[in-house]
Amino acid sequence: MELVLSLSVGVLFGSGIWLLLRPRSFQVVMGLLLMSYAVNLFIFLVGGVVVDKPPLTFTPEVDPQDHADPLPQALVLTAIVIGFATTALYLVVMIGSRGLTGSDHVDGEEER
Repeated sequence: MELVLSLSVGVLFGSGIWLLLRPRSFQVVMGLLLMSYAVNLFIFLVGGVVVDKPPLTFTPEVDPQDHADPLPQALVLTAIVIGFATTALYLVVMIGSRGLTGSDHVDGEEER
């Protein structure tokens, strides 16, 4: 399971870098999104892949080893919200740049 998740992190991040190097601004935004998804999946992997365990509860008679760690889940949830906000900012900047330059190329010049 960890091997499949690790490979998917690598493929997502590699695809994100490839899209980030493309000349069109929409492809750059999609590359940033793929990279953020890869980082979120990596945070889940670092926290440990735990199946069929309840979240941690703070009662004295419960052993913490029998529960899932909620910290990676909270970090990924926060990263999703921040990623959504930055994507909205990227899109607004992209639309403004398209209006000012008349092109959606990253450098503002289309190939001829």
